[in-house]
Amino acid sequence: MQNAMFNTIQLGELTLANRIVMPPMTRSRASQPGNVANQMMADYYAQRASAGLIVAEGTQISAMGQGYAWTPGIYSQEQIAGWKLVTDAVHAKGGAIFAQLWHVGRVTHPDNIGGMQPISSSALKAENVKVFIDNGTDEPGFVDVVEPREMTTEDIKQVVAEYRQAALNAIEAGFDGIELHAANGYLINQFIDSEANNRTDEYGGSIENRLRFLGEVVEAMTDAIGANRVGVRLAPFTSLNGTVDKTPVETYTAAAALLNKLNVVYMHIAEVDWDDAPDTPAEFKRAVRNAYQGVIIYAGRYDTKKAAKALEDGLADMIGFGRPFIANPDLPNRIQNGYPLAAHDPATLFGGNEKGLLDYPEYQAS
Repeated sequence: MQNAMFNTIQLGELTLANRIVMPPMTRSRASQPGNVANQMMADYYAQRASAGLIVAEGTQISAMGQGYAWTPGIYSQEQIAGWKLVTDAVHAKGGAIFAQLWHVGRVTHPDNIGGMQPISSSALKAENVKVFIDNGTDEPGFVDVVEPREMTTEDIKQVVAEYRQAALNAIEAGFDGIELHAANGYLINQFIDSEANNRTDEYGGSIENRLRFLGEVVEAMTDAIGANRVGVRLAPFTSLNGTVDKTPVETYTAAAALLNKLNVVYMHIAEVDWDDAPDTPAEFKRAVRNAYQGVIIYAGRYDTKKAAKALEDGLADMIGFGRPFIANPDLPNRIQNGYPLAAHDPATLFGGNEKGLLDYPEYQAS
């Protein structure tokens, strides 16, 4: 019997060759100055084009949206041209690639955003969160985040417009679609999660209000490029970067229902993936499946067996394998043939050059 991971799947107008997703992973190798995607990144993604879908690394929608040194942007013509190198290289290998659009909100430091004070849903500092800055060497320097200022209604309108423009820029750069990063404690997540949002206007308080910003951003982007090219990533149970929700099952089931109404092409759920993390409750996965009719992607600690079972049970349509893709550019082939997986070098994850990015070989059967 064929592993369910190797069935084709329809994603909007795309027919994907398999159900294996390379999820977004920050690698911090954009060219400086200007945070521009480059040939090295194009080669990296092209090596991994056998994934059913690649979601490229988080890409800031504006200079204010940047959280870490050396991450790529998609708001200048130079940046759009840089990403065109990447999308052309992936398409030449028969792959499909979405851009992940992010704004980090409070998860940054003035050194990364031109000396400005970060913005967020509320003037609440993320506790025990560090980001890395360019300290003048090849090694990133880690610093504490600072207290953000609460966004005004005008700020919210401006950021919604920036997301809309970034979606248009992504299509201009040749991406097949975009994934909105609404997970892992970044700006949209700072509105969704109750403990990061103490607003008293229409963007705070009730679940409906806390989901309002997410809805406005999604609507602006689907209006610009079509709902069949917009996916959304959520992280219901993680406390990454200091965002926590008091009632995650209720909040994120409501988010799934909202995204269903807005007709986005997929929902990508990042599960907690540290070693002794609790599993996502099965009843939550069933509630999401009932609330949302599009393609559902799960990512986090999946191996071949667990992934195949999730697909066969009908709770997921595609599965993301993050770190395994770093050291195994031919991951789908290795999964299909039961070949062993190589391990990545943690020291080369962020910043640097081709080492630890392009030099992992494909599996050679002896």
